[in-house]
Amino acid sequence: MGSTRIAILIVAAVCSVGLAFLVLNMMGAKKTPPPAQAIAAPIDTRPMSRVLVAKRDLKVGERVEPSLLAWQPWPQEAVNAAFITDGVARTGAAGVVQALENATPGNVALQVVEGAIVREPILAQEPIIQRKLVRGGEGGFMSVMLQPGMRAMGVPVTVETGAGGFILPGDHVDVILNQKVQVEQKEGAANVAVSKLVMRNLRVLAIDQATEPAKGANALVGAVATLEVPAEDTEILAAAKTQGELMLSLRAYTDSAGAGGRAYSQASGATDQVRVYRSGEPTDVRVAQ
Repeated sequence: MGSTRIAILIVAAVCSVGLAFLVLNMMGAKKTPPPAQAIAAPIDTRPMSRVLVAKRDLKVGERVEPSLLAWQPWPQEAVNAAFITDGVARTGAAGVVQALENATPGNVALQVVEGAIVREPILAQEPIIQRKLVRGGEGGFMSVMLQPGMRAMGVPVTVETGAGGFILPGDHVDVILNQKVQVEQKEGAANVAVSKLVMRNLRVLAIDQATEPAKGANALVGAVATLEVPAEDTEILAAAKTQGELMLSLRAYTDSAGAGGRAYSQASGATDQVRVYRSGEPTDVRVAQ
């Protein structure tokens, strides 16, 4: 074998080895992705205001304090005339999610609502509006709870006369009067224990001074139940309190719709009659005047 031929074989072998390494490197190499382009967040350049909102849910009767309020960035074009703002216009990136800015005492805008009482429930981050508040001098907590044309009246209750304590604020009740009356019978006048429905479907505002039960409580025992009574029926309930024992009958939740008030019509003359049960048989008799 000549030296030239040997040289050619050596060169060919070296090339083969180099080609093999090159192929292996190409097969095992990982492709490096190009660097990702940073996407700039769009900048909201609309004029912004700061709107006064609730930091948490506010319940009816709660007194408004600066610690319960905060400022929320709000596009000026979407600000309702009823919203409370700090009167300063801003331009710049508002962002959809921003931390609320605490409302500090002494702010002029807060003077409109500070110390007011919540008339209607306000949700967290809901704008504060005057319609849902009542200012000092316009009434206290109970007057805020009352519907227009209604009055609050207290009646004595016990565990027995108050459905075992299961009557809670917000429930609806009927008022029954238990009394002893003189009725006319064939044998002559006689004292008979009777019961009659005095008021229907009255809302319970409070038991004693509790306007809502403790969290998780199913019963609330107290000595006085405050009821919401139509203004024209207050004398009827007041008179019933002096005539005998009042008992509250709890109405079903599904049976609390509709107006409440007196259980009879004065024009019908039904005030002179009561229903007496003898051996399970009802008899309507006239009360001696």
